[in-house]
Amino acid sequence: GVDLMESGGCSLQAGWSLRLTCEATLYVNCDYDKNWYREAPGKGRELVATIKKTGTIEYADSAKGRFTISQTKNTVYLEMERLKPEDTAMFYCNYFCTVGTIFYNYWGQGTQVTVSS
Repeated sequence: GVDLMESGGCSLQAGWSLRLTCEATLYVNCDYDKNWYREAPGKGRELVATIKKTGTIEYADSAKGRFTISQTKNTVYLEMERLKPEDTAMFYCNYFCTVGTIFYNYWGQGTQVTVSS
């Protein structure tokens, strides 16, 4: 499978910037889509940003213009600027791929981001 370890979450004030890191240890080779999700209290898990296996990058509307996803070989980053209290959430790294009818879907444990006004 894949082991994913997120880091970088913290408590900070609105308007500040933060970088989250996801380090991956791969035991199954596949062309993964690499994703950042977040889950706010009382809400469902939301896809925030993705780097598809093709290299295409996509963002949720709430992230456009403020968040930037990037990667090195086995690390995915999420740079977040001008953070808002509504960005408060647990952020999760996700690797996903399909091989024929087989789905590989891996999650990290999450890293908490708390933004105060």
